[in-house]
Amino acid sequence: MEERIQSLLNEVNGYAAGDKAALEAFRLKYVSKKGAVGELFEELKQVPVEQKKTVGKVLNQLKQTAEARLQELTELLEASPVSSAEIDLSLPPIPNQTGNLHPLSLTRYRIIEIFERLGFSVADGPEIEDDFHNFSALNFPENHPAREMQDTFFVEKKGAGSDQDMLLRTHTSNVQIRMMENQKPPIRAIMPGRVYRNEAISARAHCFFHQVEGLYVDKNVGFADLKQTIYHFAKEMYGKDSKIRFRPSYFPFTEPSAEIDVSCLICKGVGCNVCKHTGWVEIAGSGMVHPNVLRKCNIDPEEYTGFAFGMGIERVTMLRYQINDLRLFSENDVRFLRQFQNVV
Repeated sequence: MEERIQSLLNEVNGYAAGDKAALEAFRLKYVSKKGAVGELFEELKQVPVEQKKTVGKVLNQLKQTAEARLQELTELLEASPVSSAEIDLSLPPIPNQTGNLHPLSLTRYRIIEIFERLGFSVADGPEIEDDFHNFSALNFPENHPAREMQDTFFVEKKGAGSDQDMLLRTHTSNVQIRMMENQKPPIRAIMPGRVYRNEAISARAHCFFHQVEGLYVDKNVGFADLKQTIYHFAKEMYGKDSKIRFRPSYFPFTEPSAEIDVSCLICKGVGCNVCKHTGWVEIAGSGMVHPNVLRKCNIDPEEYTGFAFGMGIERVTMLRYQINDLRLFSENDVRFLRQFQNVV
């Protein structure tokens, strides 16, 4: 048996593999469980006890040598350049699979483009926010029912001994507050970003979504400026034939306040689940910045006025591309996403 082991050892050391087929043949012949080395280990059970130690030692050496030779041949084969003979030029080419932007990103960039042409800059802020910047500075009194308008995800206290709650922002208005705290008027900016609310997930709502808010603070800013800004945006985004309407509403941080509706582009006014069969879809809330908000940011409301608005990017996208289920945006279904491959 020792002679057979020595013979196999010489074969292993002298083996050369010029391609993957020869390498696989080496593995099957020597290293695999049913190979020559494996068969010798089975025969080892028949060897007399007094010879097992000596034979077993030589056999283990053969196994280690075969495994090391397999690794060496593999590395040599991978390092060698591929010959032209191994390339089958008759195979059909595989086209490059390029990705595409998410429909929400496409809409976000379009919104930014429209407002940048109107002189608005783009601002950003933290998604984990404190109570002051998310509520108190926006004229939400503590324990006031207005806070229940937005179901909030609370995170933790700000620090030891602090009564300031930390939360996932419910709107991007926190960025407006931070801008007014750190920048003197005139201020003209939009704030796109992700927000969070503890809402039931449906075709029209989700627990996380994306907003873009706008703020313009300067001397002699009036409601007419707000209306013309929104009219311009709607015509650019939805087309010249789209209709806009303002409805009186209430927000703690604006006075007067208005909801903004656009004629439903999905059903063309006939009625569907997106517009709740009314023919109109709410796209934004808006109004003149409340004097209390300006005061909390150390801006004199007697000298400066401003307007603010906020809209959901998902809602705008649904109208823009005639999508009737908001949940599609976060399910990552490639069949849905590939529909926007050639969309600009």
